[in-house]
Amino acid sequence: MKKLMLMITFLLSVFALSACDVNEGGPEEFGENIEETAEDIGNDIEDACEEVKEGVKAEDTDC
Repeated sequence: MKKLMLMITFLLSVFALSACDVNEGGPEEFGENIEETAEDIGNDIEDACEEVKEGVKAEDTDC
């Protein structure tokens, strides 16, 4: 569980920093960057959840 919380904290930090990296591409590019980052974070959280479930030998490893 500690590993999952660490992963979430890290991903939120990455999200916050990546949102600042907009080089005058306009609102559309900014929105796309946020969308891609949010999708990456969601995938990483899901992967971490599945790893935790596998670690505790849960019957259902899908999150």
